[in-house]
Amino acid sequence: MRLAALSSDTMTPEQVGLYREILSGPRGQGPRAVLLATGAGGLAGPFNVMLYAPAVGHALQELGAAIRFRTELTPRVREMAILVVAQAWDSAYERSSHEPIGRDAGLTDPEIKALRAGTDPGFTDKGEQVAYSVVRSLTGPADLDDQQYHLAVTTLGEQALVELSTLVGYYATLALQLRIFRVGARDSPPASHTTLDMPGVGRAAADPGHWDSPGTREWELVPGLSSPPLGFVTHLTRSDQISLDIRPSRFRSAKLGS
Repeated sequence: MRLAALSSDTMTPEQVGLYREILSGPRGQGPRAVLLATGAGGLAGPFNVMLYAPAVGHALQELGAAIRFRTELTPRVREMAILVVAQAWDSAYERSSHEPIGRDAGLTDPEIKALRAGTDPGFTDKGEQVAYSVVRSLTGPADLDDQQYHLAVTTLGEQALVELSTLVGYYATLALQLRIFRVGARDSPPASHTTLDMPGVGRAAADPGHWDSPGTREWELVPGLSSPPLGFVTHLTRSDQISLDIRPSRFRSAKLGS
């Protein structure tokens, strides 16, 4: 990787503002939260790249959040489109990040395998067929002829076409940055990452590993979202039993194996 992973201890105020914005948004919540790259609170993949140009990063991450969480595209169509872009750009990071999300959205393993290979996944739904055709065209000749455009508008609607074309441009931008800054595939599947919200304390993020195995996991509170900035440890004694210890300092381990 050509850009060093920035630490929250060394970020400028502008970078910290973007860091907090990303983690307080929809990417930093739930089972598909933003993966923290270092114990000091760095961000992974394209989000670390965004930190190097905070003014652009703010706009870029907001566009990505709108595409991921605020369009009228179905989850299957959205993730299909992202994986088509990943295949077109040969982006290992986008592929490894979004194939699990695609499965959660309902894409089957044969469909994901076809998308990875750049072949027609054989969708039976008319809207999905047209959406796939549109995205393939936008990643190839980067245009739609009059017949393709008419079919897309009559089948999907003008709003969906605007959303799809924006999605293709956004993920192509990320793929370009991931390529030139040599950011590879994720080391672990995003399903292993989670967050924990504690009323009166704040939100923390960690990679807890396999919750069905006994052990101790360390968590890092998200700076600026947690007050006071306490560290804590979860002790798993059984698969259905977790105890929580609050400690007077933040832990520096944000990503731990099982």
